[in-house]
Amino acid sequence: MKVYKATDKDIRCRGYQFTPGVTAEEDRAELCVSGFHACEAPLDVLGYYPPGDGSRYFEAELEDVSDQRESSDSKVVGKKITLGAEIGIPGLVKAHIEYVKAHTTTENKDPKMATAGYRGAATAGYRGAATAGAYGAATAGDSGAATAGYRGAATAGYRGAATAGAYGAATARGSAATGENGLSVVRGTGVKAKGGLGAVIVIAIESHFSYEIVEWKAGVIDGVNLKPDTWYTLKNGEFVEVGIS
Repeated sequence: MKVYKATDKDIRCRGYQFTPGVTAEEDRAELCVSGFHACEAPLDVLGYYPPGDGSRYFEAELEDVSDQRESSDSKVVGKKITLGAEIGIPGLVKAHIEYVKAHTTTENKDPKMATAGYRGAATAGYRGAATAGAYGAATAGDSGAATAGYRGAATAGYRGAATAGAYGAATARGSAATGENGLSVVRGTGVKAKGGLGAVIVIAIESHFSYEIVEWKAGVIDGVNLKPDTWYTLKNGEFVEVGIS
């Protein structure tokens, strides 16, 4: 079974040392008791190892999987696991969008309005509005608005606005906002990002004359250096607070 595994910065999980490409084995697989745990939905791993703590994220293959399932997310357990490629936050977001597209997709027939429920995928075009529920993926085009719920992934195009809930990921060429332990990424000119406590914000400023990045910076919303639920942009390579229209 293809799964996603999170570890600490030393590729350890609850004291166990993993080695990518090497199969780890245990005799028993009991949820939250024994065996190796991972998640089928990529962004679910953020609930166990949030970004900003040096956490690392891998694709993995889980074998001898138990029938037991976590009720609150997609965590599963098996007797054998092999860590594959390390994909980081960008890889998790991309994989999660593909994951939810493969599950329960519901779209409105209007190309400017799309709504999907739990684990759904919603896509809207130019100036469109896409909304997805928990674990969902919402994508809107230029000047569009994409909103995803808890652990969702929201993406918006040029001058778009992307918003995701706690543990979610929002990417836009306009403004991006997430809840606690989320990931907000913006790139362009006149861009803004914010996040809840524990979130990571990444801001990349492009040249006004080309798409070349002239400055960028990443930071963690720790409540000290960067405030939660506060809009930031970059000025001379440093985060500065801004309003949003």
